Amino acid sequence: MHLRQILRLPKRRLEFLAGAALVGFLVGHFVSPAGAGTALLALVALLLSSAVLLRWLRWGIRKLIWSLRNRLLVAYVFIAVVPVVLLVALAAIGAWILAGQIAVYVVASELDRRGKYLAEVAEGLAITPASSLADRIRWVGPYLRSRHPGFQLTVSSPQGQWRYPSDSSPLQPPAGWADNWGPVVKDGALYLWAHVIRGPNEVTFLAPLDKDAQASLAPQLGEVSILGRSLLTEDQARSRKWVGRERGYRPPPASSRLPPPAARFDPEVDYAAPVAVSLWDQPNRSENYILFVRTRWSAVLRTVFGQTVEWREGITSASVASVFFLAVAGAFLIVELASLLIGINLTRTITRAVHHLYTGTQRVMQGDFTHRIPVRGSDQLAELGHSFNLMSENLGRLLEIAREKERLQTEIEIAREVQNQLFPRAVPPARTLRLEALCRPARLVSGDYYDYLSLPDSRLALAIGDVAGKGISAALLMATVQSSMRAQLRAACEQAGADGPGSSSRGFCTAELVSRLNQHLHAFTPPEKFATFFLGIYDDATGLLVYTNAGHPPPVLIRKGEALRLEINGMVVGAIGSATYTESSLRLEAGDLLVCFTDGVTEPENEYGEMFGEPRLIELLLRYAEAEPEAIVAAVEQAVHQWTGAAELQDDLTLLVARRV
Repeated sequence: MHLRQILRLPKRRLEFLAGAALVGFLVGHFVSPAGAGTALLALVALLLSSAVLLRWLRWGIRKLIWSLRNRLLVAYVFIAVVPVVLLVALAAIGAWILAGQIAVYVVASELDRRGKYLAEVAEGLAITPASSLADRIRWVGPYLRSRHPGFQLTVSSPQGQWRYPSDSSPLQPPAGWADNWGPVVKDGALYLWAHVIRGPNEVTFLAPLDKDAQASLAPQLGEVSILGRSLLTEDQARSRKWVGRERGYRPPPASSRLPPPAARFDPEVDYAAPVAVSLWDQPNRSENYILFVRTRWSAVLRTVFGQTVEWREGITSASVASVFFLAVAGAFLIVELASLLIGINLTRTITRAVHHLYTGTQRVMQGDFTHRIPVRGSDQLAELGHSFNLMSENLGRLLEIAREKERLQTEIEIAREVQNQLFPRAVPPARTLRLEALCRPARLVSGDYYDYLSLPDSRLALAIGDVAGKGISAALLMATVQSSMRAQLRAACEQAGADGPGSSSRGFCTAELVSRLNQHLHAFTPPEKFATFFLGIYDDATGLLVYTNAGHPPPVLIRKGEALRLEINGMVVGAIGSATYTESSLRLEAGDLLVCFTDGVTEPENEYGEMFGEPRLIELLLRYAEAEPEAIVAAVEQAVHQWTGAAELQDDLTLLVARRV
């Protein structure tokens, strides 16, 4: 049975079972103290007693914090007590981190200083002439050995090799070492070394960095250790010879160097930090070992404040800092007590405000948004009451706005259906031309436009455009462009019929049609509204395409594996009423592929801000040059979607593909 199921038992039954188990355990303890049944009864009694205590605790907490006033009192206890405890803990952790960081810094600085000193001495020997090198070594060697027991050096040059001690084995680092100094691991032992190369001269210093040498880095702090995976254990180190031991050097036995506590509360501080250690067998490569320091707060303070300067007789910086700390601590205690008393006094005000808010929420849940709660004073609780009253008022308004938004959404859906009806429903019949078009709006409605229309004398009008902007305004201007263009084409058809046979070539002048469209848009639309537009008249009998491109991206003609760009014959329509336009002509050959598109195909960006681009579109069209127009449209749409990687389009995507057969 789980603990939750035990807690759900009726109160009397659970208490009865716990009491029975406890009595059974006591009886078994006197009859058979070491029996298995007694141990089992002890476990059952412990579980049931814990369940009873947990149930009583939960019941007591619920009774205690049932009212808001008691909840606030408990909250104030946490506010007053918990932060103090956390601050004390934070101060202790901060003191531990600060003491550890200072100790590690002192040790690392001393280790760095010793390594730099050895490197400077090694550099001096490296530039010393060979004639005086032996005298210099006889002077330097004993001095360094007195500071670094077990110290050894080797100087190699074309004139010979010098060692200290003279009968020691030569130090020959592996080839490839550059200038280096600091800790190094050699044969599983840790050393302090310096390696300097100046011309043909090479100087190598090596001093054992054992426990005693590590402790001497900061003897006033405590124990210092450098730990690493490549180091030998103490037993392994005793069974192997170090370089220094060849001259009779033996590391002293390890002893505790931790200073005694200066007071009753002077705990140990254990801290670790990474230290770079070179590898003797792997030139110019190092690993992070652990620099471990065990010290006390008092030792760190003695290191930092070892020298005390008196401002006046008997007045030091430490005494001033102590008085200041006690003053701040006393002020903090007074503020905490005052905060607790003020919080308790404010409890009655808070409970009254909460009661009014509770009553108001009940009225709002019943749908009464006209209810207002009484507000007293000018504090935050009063502002909360004002906010509740304002919320109730705004909720009523939001209901009206939601209804209005739903109505507008319905109207936009209707506008989308109407716009879909404006696009051509079927491809006009053509003997030598196959057409396919697509328009994918970025929003519910589109500002792009495409159209094709049959004309007299086996002619076919092709149009594509892109209105500046998106949304409803662009869709309305798109409808204006379509209606104006179709009206002009119908007027041209009627004029051609009235003028008789042979006059259609004059009536369907694309430059004149686009110029009229530009004047119409400029006269009846705002100045900031304009559109790019491409209009072409295709003769199904001769294959001749006469077109005018008004600022639209030039269509691409794929012919015999090559991509050609059509001309631009003028600026966008609707911007300047006096703009002039020309027309161009092109004879489509069998197998030619003409692709008209809007910037929604070439300008979408991927996640790196790179546009799809016309070169990528042309490459895709060349790959699908022999495919059907339907397949080409689908391939381009899929490529744009894959390029952006987004579920929604960044701009309206429109394509018109024509193939001469």
